[in-house]
Amino acid sequence: MPPGQGSDAASPLRLARVTTTVTAQRDGALADAVRDDAGLRRFLHGLPGVDHVGVERRAATLATRSIKKESKLHALDMAITMIDLTTLEGADTPGKVRSLCAQARRPDPDHPDVPPVAAVCVYPDLAGVAVEALRGSGVAVAAVATAFPSGRSSRAVKLADTALAVEAGASEIDMVIDRGAFLTGRYGAVYDEIVAVREACGSAHLKVILETGELGGYDDVRRASWLALLAGADVIKTSTGKVSPAATLPVVQVMLQAVRDWHRATGELRGVKAAGGIRTAKDAIRHLVAVHEVAGPGWLTPDLFRFGASALLGDLLRQRRTQLEGHYTDRDHIGGA
Repeated sequence: MPPGQGSDAASPLRLARVTTTVTAQRDGALADAVRDDAGLRRFLHGLPGVDHVGVERRAATLATRSIKKESKLHALDMAITMIDLTTLEGADTPGKVRSLCAQARRPDPDHPDVPPVAAVCVYPDLAGVAVEALRGSGVAVAAVATAFPSGRSSRAVKLADTALAVEAGASEIDMVIDRGAFLTGRYGAVYDEIVAVREACGSAHLKVILETGELGGYDDVRRASWLALLAGADVIKTSTGKVSPAATLPVVQVMLQAVRDWHRATGELRGVKAAGGIRTAKDAIRHLVAVHEVAGPGWLTPDLFRFGASALLGDLLRQRRTQLEGHYTDRDHIGGA
Protein backbone atom coordinates (compact mmCIF):
# COMPACT_ATOMS: atom_id res chain seq x y z
CA MET A 1 0.00 0.00 0.00
CA PRO A 2 1.61 3.30 -1.05
CA PRO A 3 2.26 5.93 1.63
CA GLY A 4 -0.73 8.13 2.22
CA GLN A 5 -3.29 5.58 1.00
CA GLY A 6 -5.50 3.09 2.77
CA SER A 7 -7.04 2.74 6.20
CA ASP A 8 -5.19 3.23 9.48
CA ALA A 9 -6.59 -0.11 10.64
CA ALA A 10 -4.32 -3.13 10.42
CA SER A 11 -4.85 -5.21 7.29
CA PRO A 12 -5.84 -8.86 7.86
CA LEU A 13 -2.98 -11.24 8.52
CA ARG A 14 -4.14 -13.36 5.59
CA LEU A 15 -3.15 -10.44 3.33
CA ALA A 16 0.07 -9.62 5.16
CA ARG A 17 1.35 -13.17 5.08
CA VAL A 18 2.07 -13.01 1.36
CA THR A 19 4.90 -10.62 2.16
CA THR A 20 6.29 -12.47 5.15
CA THR A 21 9.73 -14.04 5.11
CA VAL A 22 10.66 -16.83 2.74
CA THR A 23 11.45 -18.91 5.80
CA ALA A 24 7.98 -18.47 7.24
CA GLN A 25 6.50 -19.61 3.93
CA ARG A 26 8.56 -22.79 3.77
CA ASP A 27 8.48 -23.73 7.45
CA GLY A 28 5.20 -25.18 8.69
CA ALA A 29 5.41 -23.93 12.28
CA LEU A 30 6.25 -20.37 11.29
CA ALA A 31 3.70 -20.33 8.49
CA ASP A 32 1.03 -21.42 10.95
CA ALA A 33 2.14 -18.71 13.37
CA VAL A 34 1.37 -15.91 10.90
CA ARG A 35 -1.70 -17.46 9.30
CA ASP A 36 -4.13 -15.46 11.43
CA ASP A 37 -4.44 -13.57 14.70
CA ALA A 38 -5.24 -16.70 16.68
CA GLY A 39 -2.18 -18.51 15.33
CA LEU A 40 0.08 -15.58 16.11
CA ARG A 41 -1.25 -15.37 19.67
CA ARG A 42 -0.81 -19.13 20.17
CA PHE A 43 2.75 -18.99 18.88
CA LEU A 44 3.83 -15.99 20.95
CA HIS A 45 2.23 -17.23 24.15
CA GLY A 46 3.58 -20.71 23.50
CA LEU A 47 7.18 -19.49 23.62
CA PRO A 48 9.08 -20.74 26.69
CA GLY A 49 8.89 -18.34 29.60
CA VAL A 50 12.06 -16.47 30.51
CA ASP A 51 13.75 -17.58 33.73
CA HIS A 52 13.93 -14.13 35.30
CA VAL A 53 16.34 -15.10 38.06
CA GLY A 54 18.48 -17.12 35.69
CA VAL A 55 18.78 -14.44 33.02
CA GLU A 56 19.73 -11.78 35.57
CA ARG A 57 22.22 -14.09 37.28
CA ARG A 58 23.85 -14.93 33.95
CA ALA A 59 23.97 -11.27 32.95
CA ALA A 60 25.68 -10.45 36.25
CA THR A 61 28.20 -13.23 35.66
CA LEU A 62 28.91 -12.10 32.12
CA ALA A 63 29.44 -8.56 33.38
CA THR A 64 32.35 -9.75 35.54
CA ARG A 65 34.25 -11.37 32.66
CA SER A 66 37.55 -9.65 31.97
CA ILE A 67 39.38 -9.29 28.68
CA LYS A 68 43.13 -9.78 28.60
CA LYS A 69 45.15 -6.66 28.00
CA GLU A 70 46.36 -7.82 24.59
CA SER A 71 42.76 -8.38 23.49
CA LYS A 72 41.32 -5.14 24.82
CA LEU A 73 42.48 -2.95 21.93
CA HIS A 74 40.85 -5.36 19.50
CA ALA A 75 37.62 -5.25 21.53
CA LEU A 76 37.65 -1.44 21.60
CA ASP A 77 38.13 -1.26 17.82
CA MET A 78 35.38 -3.84 17.32
CA ALA A 79 32.98 -1.79 19.45
CA ILE A 80 33.79 1.35 17.44
CA THR A 81 32.91 -0.41 14.18
CA MET A 82 29.54 -1.38 15.68
CA ILE A 83 28.38 2.11 16.64
CA ASP A 84 25.43 3.88 15.06
CA LEU A 85 26.60 7.42 15.87
CA THR A 86 23.37 9.16 16.67
CA THR A 87 21.83 12.61 16.91
CA LEU A 88 18.08 12.72 17.40
CA GLU A 89 17.28 16.11 18.87
CA GLY A 90 14.80 18.75 17.86
CA ALA A 91 17.68 21.23 17.54
CA ASP A 92 19.57 19.13 14.98
CA THR A 93 20.84 21.11 11.99
CA PRO A 94 22.57 20.19 8.71
CA GLY A 95 25.80 21.57 10.16
CA LYS A 96 25.57 19.33 13.22
CA VAL A 97 24.90 16.30 11.04
CA ARG A 98 27.87 17.09 8.77
CA SER A 99 30.10 17.40 11.84
CA LEU A 100 28.86 14.05 13.14
CA CYS A 101 29.51 12.47 9.75
CA ALA A 102 33.09 13.79 9.74
CA GLN A 103 33.62 12.15 13.10
CA ALA A 104 32.01 8.94 11.88
CA ARG A 105 34.48 8.78 8.99
CA ARG A 106 37.54 9.50 11.15
CA PRO A 107 36.70 9.12 14.85
CA ASP A 108 40.15 10.16 16.13
CA PRO A 109 42.01 12.54 13.80
CA ASP A 110 45.26 11.95 15.70
CA HIS A 111 45.00 8.18 15.18
CA PRO A 112 44.06 7.45 11.55
CA ASP A 113 44.17 3.70 12.25
CA VAL A 114 40.93 3.99 14.25
CA PRO A 115 38.21 2.37 12.14
CA PRO A 116 35.07 4.27 11.10
CA VAL A 117 31.77 3.62 12.82
CA ALA A 118 29.02 1.50 11.28
CA ALA A 119 26.44 4.21 10.61
CA VAL A 120 25.15 7.68 11.38
CA CYS A 121 21.56 7.77 12.62
CA VAL A 122 19.43 10.89 12.07
CA TYR A 123 15.85 12.04 11.51
CA PRO A 124 14.44 11.42 8.01
CA ASP A 125 14.57 15.07 6.93
CA LEU A 126 18.34 15.11 7.53
CA ALA A 127 19.10 11.75 5.92
CA GLY A 128 20.02 13.39 2.61
CA VAL A 129 22.57 15.61 4.35
CA ALA A 130 24.18 12.55 5.92
CA VAL A 131 24.16 10.62 2.64
CA GLU A 132 26.04 13.41 0.89
CA ALA A 133 28.52 13.85 3.75
CA LEU A 134 29.28 10.12 3.93
CA ARG A 135 29.43 9.37 0.23
CA GLY A 136 32.25 6.93 -0.55
CA SER A 137 33.09 6.33 3.11
CA GLY A 138 31.40 2.97 3.63
CA VAL A 139 29.57 4.40 6.65
CA ALA A 140 25.84 3.72 6.35
CA VAL A 141 23.04 6.22 6.90
CA ALA A 142 20.27 5.13 9.24
CA ALA A 143 17.11 7.13 9.74
CA VAL A 144 14.46 6.75 12.41
CA ALA A 145 10.90 6.56 11.12
CA THR A 146 7.27 5.71 11.93
CA ALA A 147 6.65 8.72 14.19
CA PHE A 148 9.76 8.14 16.29
CA PRO A 149 9.97 7.93 19.29
CA SER A 150 6.33 7.46 20.31
CA GLY A 151 4.99 5.65 17.24
CA ARG A 152 1.70 7.46 17.83
CA SER A 153 0.47 8.31 14.36
CA SER A 154 -1.53 6.89 11.48
CA ARG A 155 -0.28 4.07 9.27
CA ALA A 156 -0.22 6.45 6.30
CA VAL A 157 1.99 8.95 8.15
CA LYS A 158 4.34 6.19 9.29
CA LEU A 159 4.76 4.86 5.77
CA ALA A 160 5.27 8.37 4.40
CA ASP A 161 7.92 8.93 7.11
CA THR A 162 9.68 5.76 5.98
CA ALA A 163 9.44 6.71 2.31
CA LEU A 164 10.96 10.13 3.04
CA ALA A 165 14.04 8.50 4.56
CA VAL A 166 14.41 5.88 1.82
CA GLU A 167 14.03 8.44 -0.95
CA ALA A 168 16.73 10.56 0.70
CA GLY A 169 19.11 7.61 0.45
CA ALA A 170 19.01 6.04 3.91
CA SER A 171 20.13 2.41 3.69
CA GLU A 172 18.84 1.52 7.16
CA ILE A 173 15.48 2.34 8.75
CA ASP A 174 14.89 2.25 12.52
CA MET A 175 11.13 1.94 13.13
CA VAL A 176 9.26 1.88 16.45
CA ILE A 177 6.51 -0.61 17.17
CA ASP A 178 3.09 0.42 18.43
CA ARG A 179 3.62 -0.45 22.09
CA GLY A 180 -0.01 0.29 22.92
CA ALA A 181 -1.17 -2.30 20.42
CA PHE A 182 1.37 -4.84 21.63
CA LEU A 183 0.56 -4.40 25.32
CA THR A 184 -3.16 -4.80 24.68
CA GLY A 185 -2.55 -8.03 22.78
CA ARG A 186 -3.22 -6.71 19.27
CA TYR A 187 -0.29 -8.65 17.90
CA GLY A 188 -1.74 -8.84 14.39
CA ALA A 189 -1.83 -5.05 14.13
CA VAL A 190 1.82 -4.81 15.17
CA TYR A 191 2.79 -7.59 12.77
CA ASP A 192 0.96 -6.02 9.83
CA GLU A 193 2.53 -2.63 10.47
CA ILE A 194 6.04 -4.06 10.52
CA VAL A 195 5.32 -5.95 7.28
CA ALA A 196 4.05 -2.74 5.66
CA VAL A 197 7.14 -0.79 6.74
CA ARG A 198 9.35 -3.67 5.58
CA GLU A 199 7.80 -3.30 2.11
CA ALA A 200 8.27 0.48 2.17
CA CYS A 201 11.97 0.01 3.01
CA GLY A 202 12.71 -1.65 -0.31
CA SER A 203 16.36 -2.71 -0.17
CA ALA A 204 17.05 -0.79 3.04
CA HIS A 205 17.63 -2.83 6.17
CA LEU A 206 14.91 -2.64 8.81
CA LYS A 207 15.67 -2.32 12.52
CA VAL A 208 12.59 -2.73 14.69
CA ILE A 209 12.65 -0.84 18.01
CA LEU A 210 10.79 -2.70 20.77
CA GLU A 211 11.15 0.05 23.42
CA THR A 212 11.79 -2.61 26.05
CA GLY A 213 11.54 -0.13 28.93
CA GLU A 214 7.81 0.15 28.19
CA LEU A 215 7.16 -3.59 27.91
CA GLY A 216 5.88 -5.67 30.79
CA GLY A 217 8.96 -7.78 31.43
CA TYR A 218 11.31 -10.35 29.93
CA ASP A 219 8.49 -12.56 28.60
CA ASP A 220 7.10 -9.59 26.65
CA VAL A 221 10.60 -8.79 25.37
CA ARG A 222 10.85 -12.35 24.03
CA ARG A 223 7.39 -12.17 22.44
CA ALA A 224 8.07 -8.77 20.87
CA SER A 225 11.42 -10.01 19.55
CA TRP A 226 9.84 -13.02 17.84
CA LEU A 227 6.96 -10.94 16.54
CA ALA A 228 9.39 -8.55 14.86
CA LEU A 229 11.46 -11.42 13.45
CA LEU A 230 8.37 -13.11 12.02
CA ALA A 231 7.38 -9.84 10.34
CA GLY A 232 10.75 -9.46 8.61
CA ALA A 233 12.97 -7.38 10.89
CA ASP A 234 16.64 -7.53 9.89
CA VAL A 235 17.59 -6.30 13.36
CA ILE A 236 15.70 -6.06 16.65
CA LYS A 237 16.58 -3.01 18.71
CA THR A 238 16.11 -2.40 22.42
CA SER A 239 14.97 1.18 22.61
CA THR A 240 14.71 4.71 21.28
CA GLY A 241 17.04 6.09 23.95
CA LYS A 242 14.21 8.37 25.04
CA VAL A 243 12.80 5.99 27.68
CA SER A 244 14.42 4.65 30.85
CA PRO A 245 15.40 1.90 31.38
CA ALA A 246 16.79 1.44 27.89
CA ALA A 247 19.36 -1.22 26.99
CA THR A 248 20.12 -3.46 29.95
CA LEU A 249 22.31 -6.54 29.83
CA PRO A 250 19.51 -8.97 30.80
CA VAL A 251 17.18 -7.53 28.13
CA VAL A 252 19.89 -7.67 25.48
CA GLN A 253 20.57 -11.25 26.52
CA VAL A 254 16.90 -12.21 25.94
CA MET A 255 17.02 -10.58 22.49
CA LEU A 256 20.27 -12.35 21.64
CA GLN A 257 18.61 -15.64 22.59
CA ALA A 258 15.78 -14.81 20.20
CA VAL A 259 18.04 -14.24 17.17
CA ARG A 260 20.12 -17.29 18.09
CA ASP A 261 16.99 -19.46 18.27
CA TRP A 262 15.65 -17.92 15.06
CA HIS A 263 18.87 -18.94 13.31
CA ARG A 264 18.64 -22.47 14.70
CA ALA A 265 15.05 -22.76 13.48
CA THR A 266 15.43 -21.14 10.07
CA GLY A 267 19.10 -20.84 9.12
CA GLU A 268 18.64 -17.06 8.76
CA LEU A 269 20.89 -14.56 10.53
CA ARG A 270 19.19 -11.60 12.17
CA GLY A 271 20.83 -8.94 14.36
CA VAL A 272 20.44 -7.03 17.62
CA LYS A 273 20.99 -3.35 18.34
CA ALA A 274 21.51 -2.23 21.94
CA ALA A 275 20.56 1.43 22.23
CA GLY A 276 20.21 3.83 25.12
CA GLY A 277 22.30 4.11 28.27
CA ILE A 278 25.51 2.49 26.99
CA ARG A 279 28.06 5.21 27.60
CA THR A 280 31.34 3.59 28.66
CA ALA A 281 33.85 1.23 27.11
CA LYS A 282 33.32 -1.12 30.07
CA ASP A 283 29.59 -1.32 29.26
CA ALA A 284 30.31 -1.93 25.59
CA ILE A 285 32.77 -4.73 26.31
CA ARG A 286 30.25 -6.37 28.66
CA HIS A 287 27.79 -6.43 25.78
CA LEU A 288 30.38 -7.91 23.42
CA VAL A 289 31.02 -10.69 25.94
CA ALA A 290 27.26 -11.33 26.08
CA VAL A 291 27.06 -11.49 22.29
CA HIS A 292 29.89 -14.02 22.18
CA GLU A 293 28.51 -16.18 24.98
CA VAL A 294 24.76 -16.03 24.23
CA ALA A 295 24.40 -15.77 20.44
CA GLY A 296 27.88 -16.87 19.45
CA PRO A 297 31.07 -15.41 17.96
CA GLY A 298 29.44 -15.23 14.52
CA TRP A 299 27.37 -12.29 15.77
CA LEU A 300 30.46 -10.21 16.58
CA THR A 301 30.15 -8.17 13.40
CA PRO A 302 28.54 -4.81 12.61
CA ASP A 303 26.11 -6.64 10.34
CA LEU A 304 24.63 -8.48 13.33
CA PHE A 305 25.31 -6.34 16.38
CA ARG A 306 25.18 -2.58 16.85
CA PHE A 307 25.35 0.02 19.57
CA GLY A 308 23.02 3.01 19.29
CA ALA A 309 24.99 5.73 21.02
CA SER A 310 26.17 9.29 21.06
CA ALA A 311 28.42 9.41 24.14
CA LEU A 312 29.95 5.92 23.88
CA LEU A 313 32.43 6.73 21.12
CA GLY A 314 34.27 9.28 23.26
CA ASP A 315 35.05 6.82 26.03
CA LEU A 316 36.05 4.09 23.59
CA LEU A 317 38.55 6.48 22.02
CA ARG A 318 39.91 7.56 25.40
CA GLN A 319 40.31 3.97 26.54
CA ARG A 320 41.99 3.15 23.24
CA ARG A 321 44.55 5.90 23.76
CA THR A 322 45.11 4.61 27.28
CA GLN A 323 46.03 1.20 25.85
CA LEU A 324 48.45 2.78 23.39
CA GLU A 325 49.91 5.62 25.45
CA GLY A 326 49.69 4.29 28.99
CA HIS A 327 47.61 7.14 30.41
CA TYR A 328 43.98 8.20 30.30
CA THR A 329 43.29 11.15 28.01
CA ASP A 330 41.23 14.00 29.42
CA ARG A 331 37.74 14.45 27.95
CA ASP A 332 38.64 17.94 26.70
CA HIS A 333 41.37 16.56 24.48
CA ILE A 334 39.38 14.09 22.48
CA GLY A 335 36.15 14.18 20.54
CA GLY A 336 33.01 12.16 20.91
CA ALA A 337 32.14 13.23 24.47
